[in-house]
Amino acid sequence: MQRIRSLLWPIVLSVILPLVAAWFAYPETHLPPGFGVFPPLFVENPPGFSLMIFIILGLVEAVVVLFLLFPRWFGFTIPVPPPKPAPAHFPIWFWLGAALTLFFWWLMWARATVFGDWVYYAFTPLWWGFILVLDGLVYHRSGGYSLLAERPKTLLISATVSLVGWFYFEYFDYFALGNWYYPNSMMPELGHGMVVLLYLTAYTTVWPVIFEWYTLLNSFPGLSSRYRYGPKIVLPGGLLLWGGFILIFAVVFFPYPLFWVMWIGPLAIFSGQLIRKGISNPLTAIAEGNWGPALLMALSALFNGFFWEVWNWGSAHPVQPVTNPNYWIYDIPYVNVIHIFAEMPLLGYLGYLPFGILAWIVFIWLGVLFGFDTELLRDDQDKVCWVQGVQT
Repeated sequence: MQRIRSLLWPIVLSVILPLVAAWFAYPETHLPPGFGVFPPLFVENPPGFSLMIFIILGLVEAVVVLFLLFPRWFGFTIPVPPPKPAPAHFPIWFWLGAALTLFFWWLMWARATVFGDWVYYAFTPLWWGFILVLDGLVYHRSGGYSLLAERPKTLLISATVSLVGWFYFEYFDYFALGNWYYPNSMMPELGHGMVVLLYLTAYTTVWPVIFEWYTLLNSFPGLSSRYRYGPKIVLPGGLLLWGGFILIFAVVFFPYPLFWVMWIGPLAIFSGQLIRKGISNPLTAIAEGNWGPALLMALSALFNGFFWEVWNWGSAHPVQPVTNPNYWIYDIPYVNVIHIFAEMPLLGYLGYLPFGILAWIVFIWLGVLFGFDTELLRDDQDKVCWVQGVQT
């Protein structure tokens, strides 16, 4: 019971702190504009383009790219990759997923009404089809291993965690005054109840697709071992935890300068408490020099981010009518420029990196809390991933 309380109180406090801050930041309403409207709608225009902030953020992202591409420059030793297992046949769900993906991709982009109202419901089956495709690729490349084949319960639990977890981030988005919003979420032809149901089902796809990418990246031996032997950096759990609390409190007063706190603040809180309690996670592996779990999960979110953004953009461009209620637009201050077949600005893709790590840490946190398995790879790979101890 004490362990449960020690994990619960930081998350409860992370939800309460923005509300406390809003009481003072918005003395008339005590809540930020648009709070509680679900799905979130446009609130107000953020500050426009800032060349200085764009250059600073661009330089930071350039360093991150160099770090990922040339880890030797940053003190990593690149080992000889382990042998790749003999490939297996493509499973039946790979072909089923490919059919679902192609059909609903066409339906969503073409806004085809030949199938009646199906066009409004294309988003979620498209993504679950894509999850099956990724899982089938993993099965093929890993010699018969995949989440669906060997850990179906974990895959199912990840969908439930995804539903709850994305609500958590939508909650923080209210206090950032809408880094993103959903302009089509009030479609009268569907009704608000149906739109809410569509959003809830769509939320179930976020964690599973990131985890499928993670298992896929780990099927490339050279990539899975690339970041395994790097500098040992011990991150102080207490500093992360209380620094995260300060950030999510401050973002209510300064939503535009601190728009990036959406991902960094919760990540610091979750990971900080896990570290303080000695629970293994991607950041404790970094303390032993193994950056692989954290970086591959970060890259998993980034790689999938390109699909998220392109498929989202294509559902509303280049022509109307609007048929995708799940379509979203970004309102990121200072750097909302350079959109390449995406509503996401070019520099905004950096946010996918911490989000991937955060998604996994949330999954581990809930796994410890409710006692479910959070391993994603084969047993032998998991032993390599968690250098410090085993998952609790």
